[in-house]
Amino acid sequence: MPALRRLRLSLTLLYLMAALALIALVGIGTYLLVDRYFQSSTDLTLRYKMATQLSALGAPLTPELVEADRQWRASRGLVPSFTPTARPREGEESHEESEESHERREQAERSPERVEPRVFYDGDLAAVFVFALDSSGQPVTITDTTGTVSSTPSEFASPDALAAALVEGSDMRTVSGTGGLRARLLTYRLPEGTASGGAVALQVGRMLTDQDRVLEQMLVGLLVLSGASALVLGAASWWLAGRSLKPAQQAWERQQAFVANASHELRAPLTLMRANAEVALRRAHAVPAAVGAGHGIAGDSSTNEEQRALLQDIVQEADHMAMLVDDLLLLSRLDAGRIQLQKQPVDAGELLEEAQRHVSALAEQRGVAVVVDGASGTVQADRARLRQVLLILLDNALRHTPAGGRVTLSARPEGHSVRLAVADTGEGISAEHLPHVFERFYRASSERGEEAGGSGLGLSIARGLVEAHHGLIVISSEQGKGTTVEVVLPAG
Repeated sequence: MPALRRLRLSLTLLYLMAALALIALVGIGTYLLVDRYFQSSTDLTLRYKMATQLSALGAPLTPELVEADRQWRASRGLVPSFTPTARPREGEESHEESEESHERREQAERSPERVEPRVFYDGDLAAVFVFALDSSGQPVTITDTTGTVSSTPSEFASPDALAAALVEGSDMRTVSGTGGLRARLLTYRLPEGTASGGAVALQVGRMLTDQDRVLEQMLVGLLVLSGASALVLGAASWWLAGRSLKPAQQAWERQQAFVANASHELRAPLTLMRANAEVALRRAHAVPAAVGAGHGIAGDSSTNEEQRALLQDIVQEADHMAMLVDDLLLLSRLDAGRIQLQKQPVDAGELLEEAQRHVSALAEQRGVAVVVDGASGTVQADRARLRQVLLILLDNALRHTPAGGRVTLSARPEGHSVRLAVADTGEGISAEHLPHVFERFYRASSERGEEAGGSGLGLSIARGLVEAHHGLIVISSEQGKGTTVEVVLPAG
């Protein structure tokens, strides 16, 4: 049942692709969420560090840095270090407000909830480096009010970040150092006179090596998990597809069994009917002569002729029915994959000449020339079944080729295959019928009427036999100019 196997494979691929798409969506979403968490956590830590450094230098804080301090400390259960009014800027607040803010700041510093040094300088802050830049973009060493000296890792000093910060006031970006190492860098412009040594901007950064390593390990884990899931899901999808198609498979098997059994059952009565009709026909030929010789009666000759004609029709119809039954039985075996092929090297030229001789009498009767042109090569096939394919194609070609036409047989090697062709100069097949010619019981309308008729099973059988040989059969046609059927089979 190749059709059901192809359908099962298609369903398996559909289930597998849907499951893999879901896994990919979850995996990519998880990866992006973790990456986003790392970036937001790093940015928050850098802003908090920048806030503490600017505060130590006596520089005013922007609302963004004050909010970063609040969020960073709130995530650790600590009270904020700064408030939006803690640092008056550019004379916008009164002296009284500044003193009040100063008192609140001192009270917060004296609060028992102030962070202890071991908590304040946690793992996130320990990975942060700080350096200052002068107007030319060179790192300089400065000393803040707490007496600590900023480090100056010059490999991550970014002139581009400095230029952007001098224009916009601040800049956040990811930069690369030696060896492809990456770092997240926050740059703030320093007010004039804030720092010594000619520093005009402060940069804080954090190496992303540990985060990149975690993300890389996570990506490898997701890929391994996806690969293992694909194997499991592939097996599960194949089983599920088979289970879904089981009713259809059972119905198909019952249909094939019915066709095979009916074909077997019909062959015996058809054979008996034909035999009886032949016996009656022989007697019908013999009786008039005997009666006329013994009694001198010749009046029933017309009746006997009618009886003989009827008996001949019965014989012909019995032959036709027997051929149809044989075709149905062969198709059921092809569908079930129970056809037995005796493959051997077959000379394509000899086979084509044999087929030509077989149809020569019929072709001469129809006034059609059948020729072999350029036949060479050897195919690996069942000789009897391949001969049956050629006779089916020749029968169709002769049916659709008018008197004076030509049918050409050819064969030529093509790499590891041999291409056999049956080409005629007949009426051709219209484009609307061409895609359906291999369908069972499909018969395209013909200008030649009943002469071009048939059961509609010939090309279906030909395709089934060719596919059983692991070959390919294709048809091309142009209405009014002829039809070419090509069979490609493995070389012997």
